[in-house]
Amino acid sequence: MPELSVAIFATDSDQRAVLQVLVDGTSVARTVCANITLPLAATDSVIRKTQSFAPDIILVDIATDSISEAVRALELLHQEIPGAALFAIGPMTQPQLIVNAMRAGVREYIERPTTTTDLLEAFVRLTTHRRKPGRESRRGKVFTVVNAKGGSGATTVAVNLALALQAINHSTALVDLAPLGHCALHLNLKPTFTIADAIANLHRLDSSLLDSFMARHERGLHVLAGAPTPATIEPSASDFARLFDMLAGMFHYIVVDSSSRLDGTTRLASNLSEKVMLIAHADVASLWGAARIAQYLGETGSRDRFGLVLNRYRKVLGFDEKEAEAAIGAPVLWRIPNQYFAVSAAIDRGVPVMHTGNSEIARSISGLAELLTKDDLDVKRTAWSLFKTV
Repeated sequence: MPELSVAIFATDSDQRAVLQVLVDGTSVARTVCANITLPLAATDSVIRKTQSFAPDIILVDIATDSISEAVRALELLHQEIPGAALFAIGPMTQPQLIVNAMRAGVREYIERPTTTTDLLEAFVRLTTHRRKPGRESRRGKVFTVVNAKGGSGATTVAVNLALALQAINHSTALVDLAPLGHCALHLNLKPTFTIADAIANLHRLDSSLLDSFMARHERGLHVLAGAPTPATIEPSASDFARLFDMLAGMFHYIVVDSSSRLDGTTRLASNLSEKVMLIAHADVASLWGAARIAQYLGETGSRDRFGLVLNRYRKVLGFDEKEAEAAIGAPVLWRIPNQYFAVSAAIDRGVPVMHTGNSEIARSISGLAELLTKDDLDVKRTAWSLFKTV
């Protein structure tokens, strides 16, 4: 007997009929209701009707002539029926649509037209995830770290931030998107697989296979390593969305090291992120770069998520934070003190500064992690004069 109940939303009658046949044809799911209208408000009767069936999955078809209405419907359904897993079926040729759907709460984004096999694989992924003990239903948060200028320290911040988040909540992943990955080097890891392997196997990727592609640090941090030789990974929008959708289902926090990579992949990561941290120094070249990178990455999404992290910070005569914030269009989120020699020695030894004792820089990065998680966990905040939050 099918174990999953599915509610379908499709404004095209032919597509609605096809989806019902495909769902029922999986043998693991059955259609409990099929709606021709999309909800426009929380008070719409179609939402109450769907709630009465208590579906396990809500499947929304995104027609090309009603994209904005479908995304709004996804937001409403996620808000009003949070117990149901939200699946979307739509075109794979529009990266921003995929990003918007995922931010609206979509768990699976499936190509349109779809097949019974596509749906069956998505249903199996859902049931496998639900059967794992101790899993929470909420989606993980993505934090992306980007250099404002080459050598500003994005990888150092990303690695140590991921370890700090792992200490707060033991469910953190570090993803290395740099053309030449250095995260594993900072952690003294020798990964067997890299992100290229995950992308190449997306057609059969599930949480177990993705987990096997990740290296483990001794503190429990999962690392999806970057390329060991200079290479540019160019996943399609759908591939990238699928990978991060799976990561968000497996981990509470995902830290992305984009280093100095600036392309469509970093843009997608930025759009999927809860916070994008521009790593800069308090100098003209860094701030100039931060302003232009924020403009580039913000062209396809909101710039409210951007924050400036001043690395190797020291007081500079004539430096005005307010002027810098105004010029960049992003607030100063945090300051990390200048301990260049300690950091360099930590990298050489493969022992991150988070694990080299109770140093100023370790306390600072722990404070940044606490700031980023303050809405999720009751974390003790460390008072320290060098910290700056907004």
